[in-house]
Amino acid sequence: MSMTGKARADLRAEAHHLDVLVHVGHAGLTPALLQSLDDVLRTRELVKAQVAKGGDLSAKDAANAAADALGAEVVQVIGRTFTVYRRNPELKRGELPPWRR
Repeated sequence: MSMTGKARADLRAEAHHLDVLVHVGHAGLTPALLQSLDDVLRTRELVKAQVAKGGDLSAKDAANAAADALGAEVVQVIGRTFTVYRRNPELKRGELPPWRR
């Protein structure tokens, strides 16, 4: 499931305005953190996360590992921040996408 460049660009533009909802601490991608990210992906679909300074994990590595573990797509990685997307077919589609509600 690979997204097109256009879809990724559209999501990058949407993600620009999002707040960081998940913080990856020095412990890295723990099962509890992955569960938390999974929960946010289920309700919001597009999630911005940030990796702690001084940790062993780079944002790119954290983004790729989290996306692989949760069946999500990496939208972008900038500095210590990464954005992932996973469509939830069970969410009602309204005027606004779930991350804007």
